[in-house]
Amino acid sequence: MIDITQYGYKETEFPTSAHNAGISGRIVEQRREQYTVITELGEISALLKGAYLHDAVVRADLPCVGDFVQLLYNDSGPSLITELLPRRTKFSRFDVSGHGYAHIKANREQIVAANFDYIFILSSLNQDFNVNRILRYLTQARQSGGIPVVVLTKADLVDDPEVLADEVRRASPGVSVHAVSNYSGYGMDALDEYLKPEKTMIFLGMSGVGKSSLLNFLMKQDVMAVKTIREDDAKGRHTTTHRQLFMLPSGAMVIDTPGMRELGLYGSDEGLSTEFSDVEDLFASCRFSDCKHQAEPGCAVLAALEHGDLTQTRWDNYHKLKREALYAENKVAAMRERSTKHKEIAQWARNWKKESEKIWR
Repeated sequence: MIDITQYGYKETEFPTSAHNAGISGRIVEQRREQYTVITELGEISALLKGAYLHDAVVRADLPCVGDFVQLLYNDSGPSLITELLPRRTKFSRFDVSGHGYAHIKANREQIVAANFDYIFILSSLNQDFNVNRILRYLTQARQSGGIPVVVLTKADLVDDPEVLADEVRRASPGVSVHAVSNYSGYGMDALDEYLKPEKTMIFLGMSGVGKSSLLNFLMKQDVMAVKTIREDDAKGRHTTTHRQLFMLPSGAMVIDTPGMRELGLYGSDEGLSTEFSDVEDLFASCRFSDCKHQAEPGCAVLAALEHGDLTQTRWDNYHKLKREALYAENKVAAMRERSTKHKEIAQWARNWKKESEKIWR
């Protein structure tokens, strides 16, 4: 028998109705519609029960790696997932693929992982290092409910990695930033404070930032293949092809995710306000409530920029992410409107067909 509390399962967090039938477990791997779930009986294969699929309204209703679920156990074939238990945290992005079950509405929210404590945002200290990209991840991470931690990998590639780490700290005050190298061991001890039993962290970042190498280091064995990056542009090749949860020797868990070519912001208003709370706090001090922060008298933002309390770079980053979040929101709204129109046309066509059949009878 396996003690699934070691996997973060706490029965007190879930309604008693969830325990009336079947067994509980945590999804540790997902390959399209097939799941691997850790339960008190060990790892079992599972599929979604037909009734569950029928009741799912949007893609976000479907389970993902890290989720706790209720199952009907089958010892002669795949078990059936019958219920998704409440999530504590989730990391979402804008889904540009459009993949999913045909009958489920595409509201374009893709949940990457759930029920984690920390979000490790990995970025390599090679020529592809980009502070603005890290800020985009941080903005979306603020929506999740987890604690974001920036991990700058491949610190052995630069003379003074702390200089670049300080650059990230200035861009996002209050966020923990660690420069590390699993090759030399530099800075790795600083990660120990997160690697506690029953704690879960998710690895996020682009391909080639060293997620698989870091996971192998923490696992103390090679559990993931490692591919080299292209020397001409420092871009990575995909190593991880699906999401999977690993149990570390320390008792902590890591959800490894495929590298993201693009992180589409989804519903990031709250995350943006949290990440740039120092900026938005200034708005309340402006003389006019509808201040555009351009040339108005008594503008607290302009005063902060003049006195150096707010850097131009941080103000520009705020505006850039604000525009991107608005674009994503408008895109979702447009897709929903188009979907509604298509349904209306389809319904009109069905009604017209029925009326035509009546006439020709």
